[in-house]
Amino acid sequence: MTNLPRQEATHRKPWYQILYLQVLIAVLLGIVVGYLNPGLGKSLKPLGDGFINLVKMIIAPIIFCTVVHGIAAMSDVKKLGRIGIKALIYFEVVSTLALLIGLIVVNLLHPGTGFNIDLKSLEAEHVQQSQSLAQKAHSLNPTEFLLNIIPSSFFNAFATGDILQVLLVAILSGFAISFMGEHGKPVLVAIDFGVRTFFGIMRMVIRVAPIGAFGAMAFTIGSQGLSALKSLGYLMVCFYVTAFLFVIVVLGAIAAFNGFSIFRFLNYISEELLLVLGTSSSETALPGMLEKMRRLGCSSTTVGLVIPMGYSFNLDGTNIYMTMAALFLAQATNTHLALGQQLTLLAVAMLSSKGATGVTGAGFITLAATLSVVPAVPIGSLAILVGIDRFMSECRALVNLVGNGLATVVVSLWENELTRDELNANLLRSKSLADITPEEIDAELEAEEKPVSLPRQSLPQ
Repeated sequence: MTNLPRQEATHRKPWYQILYLQVLIAVLLGIVVGYLNPGLGKSLKPLGDGFINLVKMIIAPIIFCTVVHGIAAMSDVKKLGRIGIKALIYFEVVSTLALLIGLIVVNLLHPGTGFNIDLKSLEAEHVQQSQSLAQKAHSLNPTEFLLNIIPSSFFNAFATGDILQVLLVAILSGFAISFMGEHGKPVLVAIDFGVRTFFGIMRMVIRVAPIGAFGAMAFTIGSQGLSALKSLGYLMVCFYVTAFLFVIVVLGAIAAFNGFSIFRFLNYISEELLLVLGTSSSETALPGMLEKMRRLGCSSTTVGLVIPMGYSFNLDGTNIYMTMAALFLAQATNTHLALGQQLTLLAVAMLSSKGATGVTGAGFITLAATLSVVPAVPIGSLAILVGIDRFMSECRALVNLVGNGLATVVVSLWENELTRDELNANLLRSKSLADITPEEIDAELEAEEKPVSLPRQSLPQ
């Protein structure tokens, strides 16, 4: 458990130096620039891409160092299995609930009724794009998904940036260091320095977040425009409202049952939420979430396992979108789906939502894979959604971020890593990643570290 002493502020920052306000202003300016001058907005795309690449550059090493340190410093190696099992059970229950809610809402509100879409009227470019993604969907299967978790080499996991591959390498490395006993101490010290180094880099990178958010939002509005929002506005409203209610009602109930407020939690991660909103990428918030969850009192082991696993198995926002979008397309093309077909679609969505993690266009790929089991709905109808997918992806990423952060806290509470009182006290101490000092990171690592002067352990037979 990490229970840091309260840092008394000697002075309050001017509002213009607060990072989340800078990001919010940048997002609003990006919307204005993209709307008033679409050409200029599209030309600003490199600003957003550059920032996202800077963050991606350090995600793999941060996850690796965090997980290795957490496992190697554990006194009870059985805890790793407990955390993994509890997390997977939580993921499956909440993800299935998200799929069901999307299915129910679209049946009640019928956002696609009245469109009477003729596939011949759709833009050829969008149809071609949707068919290409559908071909990728057909190549996905559980065996391939499991094999892809194993990297072709130790360093290939870092070169590709595949989170699950990095997680596997980190778990094996953590156990190897733990089994080395006293001989593992120098390696663990080096890992500690790695944690400090990469979070130090992240503190520098995060300071240019407003520039990245401005460029990404200007490009989104400049390239997509607002015309798509007008024609498919009802679907977007239905999805955004459903996602909002899912966070407040469903995730809020889970939070309340575990003794804390969802609103206080949302305030605690507000900076990360704005980063996701501005860049339309959940990856930009991943390093900040890892550090903030540790500062709440969650162990490095829990944080390092639950959050990366969550981005494969706990995509609540994506799950809501998948069932809503699939039935919307059926309604828009006047395709009647019986209850049995809808339940089949739901069952396939539970599997396909896990198979396209980390693939470009993952939202469309998983949707195409789901639609492939219901041939009555033409795959080409995916082209209807191409124009608004960027706006939908922002909402999906926001809900995914909240869901995975909440899952981390809940699993930590189940593991008795912190008490409810400690959690609520730490939720009031939100601090930007850019403002966290190296001394505070040192204190976190020392608080959960065990002596490494253990006898050498033999590998299980």
